[in-house]
Amino acid sequence: MIIVLVTIGLSQLEPAAPSVEKGTVWVDTVKRGPMLRQVRGTGTLVPEEIRWIPATTEGRVERIVVLPGKVVESDTVLLELSNPTLEVLAQDAASELKAAESESTNLHVQLQSQLLTQKAAAAGALADYRQASMQAEADEILAKDGLVADITMRVSKLRAEELKGRSEIEQQRVEMATQAAEAQNAVQQGRVDRARAAWRLRKSQVDDLKVKAGVHGVLQQIPVDVGQQVSLGTNLARVAEPGRLKAEVRVAETQARDIVIGQVASIDTRNGIVPGKVSRIDPAVQNGTVTVDVALEGPLPRGARPDLSVDGTIELERLESVLFVGRPAFGGEQSTLGLFRLDAGGAGAKRVQVKVGRSSVNTVEILEGLNEGDQVILSDMSAWDAFDRVRLN
Repeated sequence: MIIVLVTIGLSQLEPAAPSVEKGTVWVDTVKRGPMLRQVRGTGTLVPEEIRWIPATTEGRVERIVVLPGKVVESDTVLLELSNPTLEVLAQDAASELKAAESESTNLHVQLQSQLLTQKAAAAGALADYRQASMQAEADEILAKDGLVADITMRVSKLRAEELKGRSEIEQQRVEMATQAAEAQNAVQQGRVDRARAAWRLRKSQVDDLKVKAGVHGVLQQIPVDVGQQVSLGTNLARVAEPGRLKAEVRVAETQARDIVIGQVASIDTRNGIVPGKVSRIDPAVQNGTVTVDVALEGPLPRGARPDLSVDGTIELERLESVLFVGRPAFGGEQSTLGLFRLDAGGAGAKRVQVKVGRSSVNTVEILEGLNEGDQVILSDMSAWDAFDRVRLN
């Protein structure tokens, strides 16, 4: 009977608590006070202004003049292309322009000559009219004194009127010839302008075979090789302004929902920390992360350059007088976790259910289950999921 009672008693005893080396676990104390919520992510420095230089015509890459990494000016030749067909077309356009200009000059001379001839005829007709008019006036005076027959006076007036009409007609011919000359010159000038525009287009295309940077900056990339055939619009080079950089920080999508434009951030370049502010949030999620642009507001440390790997920390909000503890190794915010709370003497720890709220990079808000001053184990204790207590050695 005694053996049966002992057996029953032993079966009702809890299993012995396993031992855990205290030095191998991370223990933190629950505190009350201000808690700064932050999120962290990795990223790179990128230029704020990037200029891609496209091909304005087809061609073959003959020579790469400048290699990536060098500072270039707007007139710096980066690479050279070749297009024999385009060069021939440019020569043809130049010849057509010269021919059109020669035709324009020849037409102008011819029209000027014709106009001068017409003006000479008009001037002669005007002189004849004036002479006849003077003769008619003289005959009229003499006729009054009976020195000239009346019929002679009438003939003089009639001739003066006839020459007047002829002079007016010749003057109208001068005006018409002038208008006709202007119209023909305008038509020919239009042909010259079209030929000049075609020549300028071909010339600019030939000039563009020597690809220039177009802006001051640092040459970042030339994505073509010597001998490669490129088509119109192909990106030939990328130039960035080195002095204006921003940080592109990739934040886990679960932590990015509270990020808003204007929040304070800090960028760690591994050679200094630069303050900044959130300037853009990518609306799309890629590979489980959201890209956040941070505009840098402080001087860049030495060695900062495009594509440099950085760490970014974004301040979400500052919570006043909350209960918080270090962030556990497992579990997310707004959830209930099973944490081991240390006993008063620190020799053991008991599992308690803790409801957590908002979290930060290194801390988490405590809503229920713990009090200020409690010590809890934050390390991964999944190996002791079957136990509610552990001994700390």
